[in-house]
Amino acid sequence: MKLGIFGGTFDPIHNAHLFLAESARLLEGLDRVLFVPTRVQHYRNAAQVSAEHRCAMVLGAIATNPKFKLDDTDLRPDATGYTADLLPRLRERYPGDSLTFIIGADSLANSTWERFDTVLEHLDRFVIAPRPGVRAEALQRVIAAVPKNLRERIATLNMPELPESATLIRTLLSQGRSVRYLVPEAVWQYIVAQKLYGITE
Repeated sequence: MKLGIFGGTFDPIHNAHLFLAESARLLEGLDRVLFVPTRVQHYRNAAQVSAEHRCAMVLGAIATNPKFKLDDTDLRPDATGYTADLLPRLRERYPGDSLTFIIGADSLANSTWERFDTVLEHLDRFVIAPRPGVRAEALQRVIAAVPKNLRERIATLNMPELPESATLIRTLLSQGRSVRYLVPEAVWQYIVAQKLYGITE
């Protein structure tokens, strides 16, 4: 089976996440995409809501797509939050499956990755989605530092740039504004019901 690995904070999951996952699934011929929320954030601020809430929102968002699945490997107490540590665990959990890591260009270009060579060694493919404001030169610098034998595993997805971000959504919510239709309806209803991200009504 060809599995897509889509890791992130998902604080909250939004429509651009789903569009990216579905685009990667089709473009890369994946059988399933695993949404893998992380417990520990090394390159971003800590999640604003608990892992329990974030998982509930992911489950609500992906409920109508049988090709999407939640994976809790990176939420376990001994998870480090580093992709280089996560991937061997996923290899154990899904033995024999092909693994394709899915990432936004901003996450690759704007963060210093720990053991990036090790990450690529555990993968069959590493695919990058274009993001607004990320210059091709920035990505090329990261890729150029990778040994040539691993570089061929990296590809850029042929899809539109996606401006939506969880940061934007949290900002709008903190201002008392609606994010309905930026997130799946199930996620919007959950945020309202649980009064997350500063919602009071």
